[in-house]
Amino acid sequence: MKITFIGGGNMATALIGGLAGKLCAAPDIIVVDPNAEALAKLQRDFGATVKPAVDAAAAHSDVIMLATKPQQLRAAADALLPHMDAASKPLLISIAAGIRARDLSHWFGGQNGSYTRIVRTMPNTPALIGAGITGLAALPGVSPEDKQLADTILRAVGQTVWLDHEDLLDPVTAISGSGPAYVFYFVEAMMDAAVELGLSTEQGKQLALTTFIGAAQLAAQSSEAPAVLRERVTSKGGTTYAALTSMAQDNVAAAIKRALHAASQRAGELGDEFGKV
Repeated sequence: MKITFIGGGNMATALIGGLAGKLCAAPDIIVVDPNAEALAKLQRDFGATVKPAVDAAAAHSDVIMLATKPQQLRAAADALLPHMDAASKPLLISIAAGIRARDLSHWFGGQNGSYTRIVRTMPNTPALIGAGITGLAALPGVSPEDKQLADTILRAVGQTVWLDHEDLLDPVTAISGSGPAYVFYFVEAMMDAAVELGLSTEQGKQLALTTFIGAAQLAAQSSEAPAVLRERVTSKGGTTYAALTSMAQDNVAAAIKRALHAASQRAGELGDEFGKV
């Protein structure tokens, strides 16, 4: 199987790193990106075939991963379309935030007006180490075989969650697509506090990261809700109680929810802004 990535940014790099040598041979992964430095790194690190612009070989892959920024996706579609003849209708998998499948269908439909082999997804960067999670939604006309192919590709780099309604990809973008950044943000704060309390930077990093990893694994393996697990380490009047009381006074939970709502709203706005035909 041959897979073409249109765009070689961070998310594409994570996916390529997870796919190369597993689901397909590294040279059968084609990456198209105008950034020569990014292409050189992808070729050096993963052995991918790289191109500065779309050509017939790139367009005639079995799968085309649309991995540009949302504002660049229409131009990418315009560049691809002339190379996609009637005999070459690859499965299109989009990882661009916000851009709706119906808009992609119109862009790639050409004179026919629609293109049905489209699966829209939202992965996240832990895909680079095989620990990602991807939300997926398919156009109604996508065959079970194409859905299985998309699932196989994304499962090569982590877990998958299929959605009944494409609109739910905006919340998925807010929760898991952007989610790693929230984790890093929290870890940064823990590390800064560790240094302020007298620990070294390295000690703070080790303590914060190991605690985060261990707590996440405990929650994933436990049959009990996170709230129950939290209560078990919170003795009234104790150290954890002091910290959580401080967070409650600062409305941390409400602030986190507002932030995720803002991310979900922005995903929808990207579709409105850059998905116009």
